[in-house]
Amino acid sequence: MTATDRARELLDIAATAADSKQAVDLVALDVSGPLPLTDIFLIASGRNERNVIAIAGEIEDKLIENGVKPLRREGRAEGRWVLLDFGDIVVHVFHEEDRMYYSLERLWKDCPVIPLTDREEATGAAPA
Repeated sequence: MTATDRARELLDIAATAADSKQAVDLVALDVSGPLPLTDIFLIASGRNERNVIAIAGEIEDKLIENGVKPLRREGRAEGRWVLLDFGDIVVHVFHEEDRMYYSLERLWKDCPVIPLTDREEATGAAPA
């Protein structure tokens, strides 16, 4: 299986929102094969707790503006690892230290990476 077009649309919105709040090291993984409940993980990092909260808030706001409500959110109060579940896409926004510790990319290394370069070229954003 591969991620649906709708999931890829949501990825584009979420990644653009994350970029706008200076998220770093954005990685998108197609997890549709091993996970029947979601298609894409977007993983991003913030430099500090305040930045993590701002990134997660902007992603949530932009997806809500586009008619997608979160099914679940966790970790916002701490600002270390915020999880936003939108059904087709699950967003993980980490503090840089926590991202290295949990290393989701390593855990899901068998899943294909979804290139974000097309979005960067379209929006003029610099690669993360």
